[in-house]
Amino acid sequence: MENIPGHVGIIMDGNGRWAESRGKSRSYGHKKGSDNVDRIVTHAFGAGVKTLSLFAFSSENWARPKEEVDELMRLLERYFKKFIGKVLKNGVKLSVMGDISVLSDSLKEVIERGMSDSAGMTSHVLNIGVNYGGRQEIVRAVNKLVSEGREITEKGISENLYTAEFGEPDLIIRTGGEYRLSNFMLYQAAYSELYFTDVLWPDFNEEQFDMALLSYAGRKRRFGKI
Repeated sequence: MENIPGHVGIIMDGNGRWAESRGKSRSYGHKKGSDNVDRIVTHAFGAGVKTLSLFAFSSENWARPKEEVDELMRLLERYFKKFIGKVLKNGVKLSVMGDISVLSDSLKEVIERGMSDSAGMTSHVLNIGVNYGGRQEIVRAVNKLVSEGREITEKGISENLYTAEFGEPDLIIRTGGEYRLSNFMLYQAAYSELYFTDVLWPDFNEEQFDMALLSYAGRKRRFGKI
């Protein structure tokens, strides 16, 4: 396939609805969704994607029932521990965007260890949003510029986003049948191509991912030009 996007963002939506439609708990759906992450990450990197950004837990998700939030935190910690075991072998750099200061000490520790262990990796970047919000990220960038006495410019904001090192997403995919960004990479998505699918995240497989890539390949990106 030609014209592969270098950076793909995915809003992984639909875990809870997937489980409820099967008479299962929402936590069960999040577990199945977590199991699907490795499959899509492996396939995306194999297809030629350089950077993959996944929206795992938003700054608004704290408003969900405590039981569901606790399960999501356990799944995140389990995933990051598993990731560390693979990172050195596969040459993938881990990046986490969001305010991790409010997370449990054990989760913060495993995230920081994953980023530290993979800091020198260059083959691919796996960027995961944890306690992340696009508006929060913009405010954070502006406050950094103000604290440094710098002029607030588009370039300055871009340089202070979580994604400054690896750039903006070329393609953003949202699963689950919703047609909105839900506070995901609002600044970076100014000229991203968007792809929406009704497929719920646990059912989003390699074929579904390739359909998104094919849709992207057929588009002409003008960036405001003719």
